[in-house]
Amino acid sequence: MPPEGHHSELYAYFALELVIMAGTVMLAYYFEYTDTFNVHVQGFFCYDNAYTKPYLGPEEASAIPPALLYAVVSGVPTLVITVTEAVLFLMQYTSKDLDSRKKTIATGDCCYLNPLVRRTCRFLGVYMFGLFTTDIFVNAGQVVTGNLAPHFLTLCKPNYTALGCQQALRYISHQEACTGNVEDILRARKTFPSKEAALSVYAALYLAMYITCSVKAKGTRLAKPVMSLGLMCLAFLTGINRVAEYRNHWSDVIAGFIIGVAIATFLVVCVVHNFKGSQMLSEDPRQEDTMGSPRVESPLEKYIASQNHIAFDEVT
Repeated sequence: MPPEGHHSELYAYFALELVIMAGTVMLAYYFEYTDTFNVHVQGFFCYDNAYTKPYLGPEEASAIPPALLYAVVSGVPTLVITVTEAVLFLMQYTSKDLDSRKKTIATGDCCYLNPLVRRTCRFLGVYMFGLFTTDIFVNAGQVVTGNLAPHFLTLCKPNYTALGCQQALRYISHQEACTGNVEDILRARKTFPSKEAALSVYAALYLAMYITCSVKAKGTRLAKPVMSLGLMCLAFLTGINRVAEYRNHWSDVIAGFIIGVAIATFLVVCVVHNFKGSQMLSEDPRQEDTMGSPRVESPLEKYIASQNHIAFDEVT
């Protein structure tokens, strides 16, 4: 049974993780649904062709509406990872019995946490944290830059005569230049980087790397790259659709792709270590806790180890 000091350290570790996750969710909420952070008002030139593209309706009228995108990036990875982990666990469960040591894990002998639940919660927890982090990075970029959408002037409806736009090179920088709907204009100022591109490529890359690293069954040598490339193609099509509907510039989409790829790569490589970690029933629970935290030796363990080392030296 692990010492009490070890339990306290792990409980504190879990509490810290929950606080970080809650803070991330709250920050994403404030960026998305409140006006706590004011969007930078970027100016424009009169009759600028880069911002006079047609407006094809609200986001709900898009070929890939936000509701569908959010449902896919949150639901599909959750389903795939849960089903895959369950299948891998059952395959190993039929070949060997559960090690009794599995009961001596992070929570101690008081609670038994199934290794399937441990791994699934770990991978999904990291994924959801990355999803909210991507949303925060994108929203922060949109608020700071205030980059204009390709259809901005179509929604802005500026009075060119009152603004003195007899010359096309005149630069308009004040917010009162627009006469259109205020909410539509505000959304048209938040395009860089593209949130849809960032979330879609993050979900696709994380899931593709999970499939590639976790599934080791025979006959999947060709299936895994095909599935991974298919996921990435869907993400790129999402970005292309944003440009085709004049909702984002190419620069917005590329920046979104970079953010999504960077966050997914960092989490997979540095946090979950390419999903290799401890492998279901063969893992040693003394080396890794429920969420992948390193094992911390207690003072008693250190004392016993030192005494064994001294005894060994005396014998030799």
